[in-house]
Amino acid sequence: MRVIVVGAGVLGTMHAWHAAARGHEVVQIEREPEARGASLRNFGQIWVSGRAGGEELQTALRARELWEGIGEGVPALGFRATGSLTPVRTERELAVATAATERPDAAARGYKLLTADEARALNPALRGAFSAALWCERDAAVEPRTAQLALKEALLASGRYTFLGGREVRDVVDMPNGAAVRDDHGDTHTGDAVVLCTGAWLGGLVKELAPELPVRRVRLQMMQTDPLGEELPTSVADADSFRYYPAYGGDALRALVDGQPQEPVAAEHRMQLLMVQRRDGGLTIGDTHAYDEPFAFDVLEEPYEHLAGVVEGFLGRPLPRVRHRWAGVYAQCADTTRVVHREQVRDGVWLVTGPGGRGMTCSPAIAETTADELGW
Repeated sequence: MRVIVVGAGVLGTMHAWHAAARGHEVVQIEREPEARGASLRNFGQIWVSGRAGGEELQTALRARELWEGIGEGVPALGFRATGSLTPVRTERELAVATAATERPDAAARGYKLLTADEARALNPALRGAFSAALWCERDAAVEPRTAQLALKEALLASGRYTFLGGREVRDVVDMPNGAAVRDDHGDTHTGDAVVLCTGAWLGGLVKELAPELPVRRVRLQMMQTDPLGEELPTSVADADSFRYYPAYGGDALRALVDGQPQEPVAAEHRMQLLMVQRRDGGLTIGDTHAYDEPFAFDVLEEPYEHLAGVVEGFLGRPLPRVRHRWAGVYAQCADTTRVVHREQVRDGVWLVTGPGGRGMTCSPAIAETTADELGW
């Protein structure tokens, strides 16, 4: 087969990966010279811990397995089986963490409730004050700024892959057999299947093909520091993250939400702390959530100040200098219980979008399912 993939973010690149791995010829078209969207502007977390039970968790676990396997063959991905710690300080936070360890699927996630001393044994950089921590062994990390480039280099080496950057697909061309797209250079690219993985780009051709697309856009702010000067062996979240992930739902979470309001800045910007150390030693830290468009074009300082305070409280030391601040936008299914929106929009043409904050985690398994369903 010849597969045309539109979009070079992590979701599109994983579709290209699975197609090439199954022996097919792949042409990947990206409107930027290289991917520049949410696939690079994220934590690089393979985040199993907070996923909803059932399909979402199974997708995340399968994706985690695939990431590890791909990482063995593509070391530049920077795959690391870091696990994650969520330190807690109050009785209400501890109750949510305890309830998580009592889930039927707790073992599959690698949940374990640790004392503060046990948590520090896993991550000695956490010298601040907390009483216990939720450990999730199955969480992992890759390098988001370089992962797509590393995958592209490996695909080019296969001899079955062509990358066309700086080309925007403008039209789908009806073909008697197979499918084709036309780009803004006037070139037509034909194949047996076309997969559109255009991320947060939901206008233009995407809107023409799927005018009632049940997907919204979400904006977030993040930052990255200079090297910490020591290893942060696990990724780290704070108890505010309990409010944003379905795995923690239940009576204990309701008691937390009702009895322990977020700090005003965190509540206003729908914030949680997620933190991962990059291979250069710097820390990627976030994030915020904004759902109402049009999104602001500037970043605000108050969320960064809040996050810095939370991190310093856990580390028990000042945060290194912040050297990057940015905003990103990703596509999320309006029904957030859905892992992804996959729709045939023309003969031989499929649109795959809307994984939301699951994109980096789940893309390998989402793409594998597409390949299976399309009979690649």
